[in-house]
Amino acid sequence: MASLQKFLTLRAPIGTFVRGIRTGVPRFEIFKVQTPEEFNEKVRNSKGPVIVDFFATWCAPCRMLTPRIETVIGENAGKVKLAKVDIDEHTDLALDYEVASVPVLLAIRDGKVEQRLVGLQDTDKLRTWVQNVVGKTK
Repeated sequence: MASLQKFLTLRAPIGTFVRGIRTGVPRFEIFKVQTPEEFNEKVRNSKGPVIVDFFATWCAPCRMLTPRIETVIGENAGKVKLAKVDIDEHTDLALDYEVASVPVLLAIRDGKVEQRLVGLQDTDKLRTWVQNVVGKTK
């Protein structure tokens, strides 16, 4: 009974703001490609630059790259999108873009590959690379 009373006294009073939940629209877009049609729609037909992350779930460097590239994309909110493509689910896309090893990052604008980055990269190199992609004009 004493533990129940202690629990009740630790609770915030009714009407107190305890946790904020953001319901606004995110300023950047990160998505996992589910179908080739979605890839065509969101990547090849995109008006702005899209960075495509070809990865595999079993790939340790891919898992290490994910938070780094997502952080950099967040820093460039609204200027670039990140599309994640699992090579085991979409082998045809990986073959189309000549992905021989993972992780591979491609910068695609107007349906054309502008730049390619292969392997695990540190955050500073990713930041410079993404800023170069974002800074290019059509």
